[in-house]
Amino acid sequence: MHSVAQPSTTAKYAGTPVQVVALIFGIVFLAVGIAGFIPGLTTDVDALLFWGSDSGAMLLGIFQVSILHNIVHLLFGAAGLWLASSFAGSRNYLIWGGVVYGLILVYGLFVSGDHPANVVPVNTADNWLHGALAVAMILLGVLLGRRGRASA
Repeated sequence: MHSVAQPSTTAKYAGTPVQVVALIFGIVFLAVGIAGFIPGLTTDVDALLFWGSDSGAMLLGIFQVSILHNIVHLLFGAAGLWLASSFAGSRNYLIWGGVVYGLILVYGLFVSGDHPANVVPVNTADNWLHGALAVAMILLGVLLGRRGRASA
């Protein structure tokens, strides 16, 4: 006699692939936010400003950061950890987070230098990373989200 598997009525934290990926992104964003304040991981920490293009601090010597930039990473990371507790939350975090990073890419491409709206410093390396994050997060959210729904 075959028994039919019943869906679980309790949610398992990071229990599906999309949840695991959201959790990983959350952890990485938290780590990046913290690293942005650590001398050695961030060069010229003494030039770290709250916001603006004049912040001279560089994460890993490559990515321009500010206190606001680091706080955004910390908040985005915390959101990933929180939303990894559900399938829908994880899927939405990845897809909409990817959209946000796409918008940040556009921001970085068009708002630079002394532009008054340039409050979160970004450089060319940041732009490339934000573009890659946008594509990766959206694709992972859609692909892993679809697979999870079909099996649910």
